[in-house]
Amino acid sequence: MAKSMTEGNPLKLILQFALPLLAGNIFQQTYNMVDAAIVGRYLGTKALAAIGASASVQFLVMGFCIGICCGFGIPIAQRFGAKDYKNMRSCIFHAGFLVVVAAVILTVVCSLLCPQILHLLSTPDDIYQNAYYYLLVLFLGIPFSLLYNLLSGILRAVGDSKTPFMFLVFSTVLNIVLDLFCIVVLKWGCAGAAIATITAQAVSGILCLVYIRKHFSILRLSGSDCKIKGSMVQLMLMMGVPMGLQYSITAIGSMVMQSANNGLGSVYVSGFTAGMRIKQFAMCPFDAIATAVSTFCSQNLGAARFDRIKKGLRDGIAAGILYGIFAGLVLIFWGGILSRLFISEDETEVLAASAKYLQCLGFFYWSLGILNVCRMSVQGLGYSGRAIFSGVVEMVARIVVSKAFVPVFGFTAICFADQSAWVSGTIYIVPVCILCVKKLTKQSAVRKGGSDK
Repeated sequence: MAKSMTEGNPLKLILQFALPLLAGNIFQQTYNMVDAAIVGRYLGTKALAAIGASASVQFLVMGFCIGICCGFGIPIAQRFGAKDYKNMRSCIFHAGFLVVVAAVILTVVCSLLCPQILHLLSTPDDIYQNAYYYLLVLFLGIPFSLLYNLLSGILRAVGDSKTPFMFLVFSTVLNIVLDLFCIVVLKWGCAGAAIATITAQAVSGILCLVYIRKHFSILRLSGSDCKIKGSMVQLMLMMGVPMGLQYSITAIGSMVMQSANNGLGSVYVSGFTAGMRIKQFAMCPFDAIATAVSTFCSQNLGAARFDRIKKGLRDGIAAGILYGIFAGLVLIFWGGILSRLFISEDETEVLAASAKYLQCLGFFYWSLGILNVCRMSVQGLGYSGRAIFSGVVEMVARIVVSKAFVPVFGFTAICFADQSAWVSGTIYIVPVCILCVKKLTKQSAVRKGGSDK
């Protein structure tokens, strides 16, 4: 059911919208953790290292896919907030058209460049083959990832975060079942884990499409909606590509960091992989809150409710900081115990590396509550370029730490690379977010004053 966020208590609306997103993210990350646990337990730590050796490039490509779909949802949300349903449906058509183009280009290019990517990441020889099979299958599944993310983004843009959650739950359960079947029964190794992932994504995307056609008449396209317009293509690209690049630019820094860590050997690759799975799981609430606040800001921008935008931002940032403090304490005191979900107790070196990585992260986790909410809100308010630059700041911070400090301090430097990026990004994005809101408020006041005359 479509839901407007332009009336009612901002914090209540944000939390109501965020809860299904949070639950969905938790289910998704639960799958990722179970996936890593199955691979680590049944195939060994080298196989775990193989699926983690390309984690940064997976984030780069899949992050771009998620980013452009989120970006396409912003003009849809703005027009929904303004009750301009005809142009909203035109936005949906153009988003679908551009996603098809992106699917073809990304799948072909990434699949062909898969070996070069792994060599660029300094993937150790003893895990290269498994890493190649795993990454190639994921790249072939890019169209399915785009399908689900586009449709779930459209639903969230019109205020429905529950339906994507329900399909994600189904997809996650299916993913785990297929994981066990492909790895334990069929003995397909790391490739089996990737096949399970893309199959579940495909099923989830198709179900989402069927549901929208049956239950959301407001989103059904007519013949007049399905006409390509240069101005609309330009608008969608201006919103989607910058947000995709924002994810990808951040991932470039992670790739440099991944390459530096891969050069330290498979022990640290395995420890880093386990730690990354736990870190990503703990980041779920940040992503849910930030997406909810961004959608809230987008709809209220369409309705010219700037007082609500300010209140929503304050409430979202406060919620993010409080959660960040809690999650940080968990990682500091229980990171080593959580690492045992993926690593056998006799792998003492790998466990120690994972625990150290998580403990170091915990001290700075609060900064993500500010960074994610402000960055997504800046994007939702239409300032894509400024949001991108926050990704550039993060990228530079990770590259500096990886290139300048890893050769000197080894894995200890890896343990502080993310934090340097988060703090740097936060220092940049907070004043930018404040200025963007002030600028929009001033522009609205000028337009209103002119219309009153």
